[in-house]
Amino acid sequence: QVQLVESGGGSVQAGGSLRLSCAASGNTFSIASMGWYRQAPGKQREVVATISRGGVINYTDSVKGRFTISRDGAKNTVYLQMNSLKAEDTAVYSCNAVVLRGTNANNYWGQGTQVTVSS
Repeated sequence: QVQLVESGGGSVQAGGSLRLSCAASGNTFSIASMGWYRQAPGKQREVVATISRGGVINYTDSVKGRFTISRDGAKNTVYLQMNSLKAEDTAVYSCNAVVLRGTNANNYWGQGTQVTVSS
């Protein structure tokens, strides 16, 4: 089992910055990748950024150049630095961890944190 606790959401004006944190606990040695997803009202959840155990990073096109995902292995924590925020970044952001067991992938989720960007 993996537990994820997020922090760092809030409200900010367009152009501002926020940093989200996701602290993992439990069987963290089994985590293959972690990432951030978001869901805006009336929209489907979408992936924002992911980072694998090996350090491979991926971003969705809309955040490239503005958001940065990073991790602190010693603290089992993943961060999402969000700069130049836009109104369309408003959403509930959730941390995700993927644990591989053979051919199966188990997904774990944090409770979600609200990010509101006012224009």
